[in-house]
Amino acid sequence: MLMYVASVDRDCLTIFMAPSGEGLQGELNSFLWTIRRDPPAYLFGTIHVPYTRVWDFIPDNSKAAFHASSSVYFELDLTDPYTISGLASCQMLPHGENLQDVLPRELYRRLKRHLDYIKLMLPHWMTPDQRGKGLYADYLFNAIAGNWERKRPVWVMLMVNSLTETDIRSRGVPVLDLYLAQEAERMKKTTGAVERVEEQCHPLNGLNFSQPPGKAHPGI
Repeated sequence: MLMYVASVDRDCLTIFMAPSGEGLQGELNSFLWTIRRDPPAYLFGTIHVPYTRVWDFIPDNSKAAFHASSSVYFELDLTDPYTISGLASCQMLPHGENLQDVLPRELYRRLKRHLDYIKLMLPHWMTPDQRGKGLYADYLFNAIAGNWERKRPVWVMLMVNSLTETDIRSRGVPVLDLYLAQEAERMKKTTGAVERVEEQCHPLNGLNFSQPPGKAHPGI
């Protein structure tokens, strides 16, 4: 995933990217590229994990580029309700189909048993801080896995991969992209997106779900 950080003026961008390696902390990869122009612009590679897992490992030059930029362009605008609703809609199977219509019967049964297990374990995985904020296990499960029987297999696979104890305990912490978008808004920067929801969804929805059933997920 990519986040575009740019100081934009009236000139057109000339895309010439070179690694920005000066001032790195130790041997850390900054994942920051410079677009050489006046003023400079930057291309920064992000990852969709809770920002607290990676923030301390992001070198100072990447953070400085973010703070110095007047405009920030993300992969998607995760602060836009239309984006969120569009992502939810594109995950659904067409024509009122259900997941049991497209998955082998045994795999569907194993998936259902696994999700029943997750629902049972959720209260034990939640943190005191999450409970203190009023989060309930049933609410959390429905927020992540609600309507799973109507979702396309590839999105169910991604959903199952996020239903681990570690991920559950991090629930409520924004992913890096969203955190940076929130920070950009707080700092009154111009923000935008370089992709539409459809451009994210169509490639994934076009994947052939041909992975052997036993390889779908280690817990299924």
